[in-house]
Parts: sequence; C-alpha cells; structure tokens
Amino acid sequence: MPTNSAPLATPETGAPTDKDTLTPVPEPRAAAAPVNEHRFDIDLMRLICSCAVILGHVAGAFILAVDREEENGPSAYWAGHIADGLNQFAVPMFFAMAGWAVLMGAPPRDSARMWQRIIRNGLPLYVWTAAYLAWAWLRDTNDQPMTELGVDAIFGSVRPAYHLWFLYAYIPIIMALAFIVLIRSGQRPWGLGAALLVVATLPHILATVSEFTDWSAPTVGWGFGTYSVVYAVIGAMLFALPGGLSRRGRWLMVPLMVVSGIGVVYWDTQVHYVIPNAHPFVAILTFSLLMLVSRVRVPERWRPRLTKLAGAAMGAYMVHVFFVEELVKRWVDADGGPLVSGVMLLAMFAMTAVLSYGVSLLWGKLGLRRWLG
Repeated sequence: MPTNSAPLATPETGAPTDKDTLTPVPEPRAAAAPVNEHRFDIDLMRLICSCAVILGHVAGAFILAVDREEENGPSAYWAGHIADGLNQFAVPMFFAMAGWAVLMGAPPRDSARMWQRIIRNGLPLYVWTAAYLAWAWLRDTNDQPMTELGVDAIFGSVRPAYHLWFLYAYIPIIMALAFIVLIRSGQRPWGLGAALLVVATLPHILATVSEFTDWSAPTVGWGFGTYSVVYAVIGAMLFALPGGLSRRGRWLMVPLMVVSGIGVVYWDTQVHYVIPNAHPFVAILTFSLLMLVSRVRVPERWRPRLTKLAGAAMGAYMVHVFFVEELVKRWVDADGGPLVSGVMLLAMFAMTAVLSYGVSLLWGKLGLRRWLG
C-alpha cells in the first residue's frame, strides 16, 4: 500500500485512522514554545534601559546646571532636555520586563523561589542606600542626621540614593504578580500575602503609631500605582507574542518613537518637568520600542557578551549616580554652544556608562553580585 495515502475514519468514532491498522492517528499539534527559553532580546532591552537611565541622569545634570531655565544656558538646557526625553521609556520598560518575567518568562514555582527574587533585589537596595548615605556623610552633604536618614530609607528612598525609588515600587509589583501566579497554580503563599498586606497598610500603620507617640513618621515609598501594573501586564503580553513584528513592521515603530519622543520633550519644556510615567507620550514611546526590539534576532557571536553585560545592568544602575554626582556635575559647562554641549553630554554619558559597567563587572568577578546587584 502507498505510505503517503490519507488516513480513513472509523464509522464509530469518526477519528482518523491508519488504513492498514485502523489505529487512531493523533491530531497534529502546533509546535510548543521552548520551556525556559533564554530571550536574548530581553537581555538587549535590559542593556538599553540601563544605559537610558544613565543617559537620563547625565542629562539631568545639564538641566540642573542652568537651574531649569533656558536663559541660563540654552545649549545646555536643550541638550539636557532632548537627551532626557529619549530615556523616558526606561522605567515603564523595566515594569514591562518584570511582568514578562513573573507571568510568562520564569514564573515562580513556589514561595521560596519568589522570596529568593525579593532578596536578590532588596539586599542590594539597602546595601547601596547605606553606601550612598555614608558617602554623603563623608562629604558632609547630608541634609539630616545619618540615623534619621537611615530610618527613612527603610520606608522609602532618600538622597543621595534618589534613583533607588524604583525598587520600592518594583519589588511590591513582582510580589503581587507572583502571588497571583502561585494562587492560580493551586498553592497558598501565606507569607507572601502577609507581606503584601503590610505593604498595603504600612502608611496607615505608621500614621497610627504617630498618633499615639507624636513620632514624625517617614514617607512611605513601598507600593505601586495603576500605571505600573498596566505596563507590567501589557508588557508581559507583548513580550510573549511568539513571532514579533516583520522587518517592515519594526520600521513602522521608528516614526512612532520619534513623534512620541518629540511630545515628551515638548511636555518637559513647555508644560511640566518631569513628564509622568503614565502619560500617553511615554506609553507610546515605551510600547513602540518594545515592539521594535521584541523577538529581534541577536547574532550568536554577540550573545555571550550581551548576556554578560545584561547581568551587570543592575549593578551599573546602582552605582552610576556616584559618577554623575562626583564627575558629571563638576564638569558640566552651562555656557558652551550647541556643538560643545552636545559633544560634552555624549562624552559624559559614555564615561559614566563605561565606569558604571566596569565596576559592576569587576564585583561580579569577585562574587559580590548578591550584595551589590
């Protein structure tokens, strides 16, 4: 009998069968997505977002150098605002990647695994907060006593560790998403639920304590807003799309990014600085970049180096403010022309990024990633 003939169906069941044996033939299935697939495009996005944060803080130094006023140095003012407008996708994109990791990419198997993730983010948060406070104490630039700032830092970010505010929102949102994932898988993560309850009620707990003790309670930074949840869940959905855009579709994202970036700069300079993360201009910029990069093929020869740099991204994020405060802010020239301001900004960004990634890679080799990120 020809082996390529079509299967018949049995009269009883109607299921397809082999002509010779009359045994059921399984229905064809779509190819399953690889389990624990390593997403090099996500590595690339982490690197892009980390560098964007560094660019934003370097740009902020230019804006502060002219006291946020154009007449104090128009070239530095516009160089700073244009560069700052280019980085506004970074924080929303970090939420998007967090959503993808918890919901799609690497969902926690149990509460213990989730607590490991929480510690992996929380321990460097407090180590670096202590480092920044000690650094400011040595320079005599703290605006409050160290003890007060240390207590305040338990509940929210403090200067000079101002950039760490993000982790006070990032950690609760991955906790909440993981809690839902674990509940859906049939588990009962009581400890995680109790921690979320504390986060939700912490402002009112402190207010109650203050009422009875006259203690001036610190501002609570733990928690997340609606916008961060939306970025996380939509980002998870878009990152999980199996095919990504075609080459033509990716190019269509570029004009959307340009238009939304112009909108961000307009808002920052003409309406209010800084534009909210929940603004439509920021959302369009974020999701356009996401679709541009998602599922892009990274050449194999670049993958080891990219993964290594992506692993150092959190550490670079943690340390870069040292270099912004000690180097960039000292060297900004508010009186330079357009060419001088543009070249200086790019040079200072490159310097800060190289130094930040350099020291992060160094302590990674020394086995300090757990403590320093």
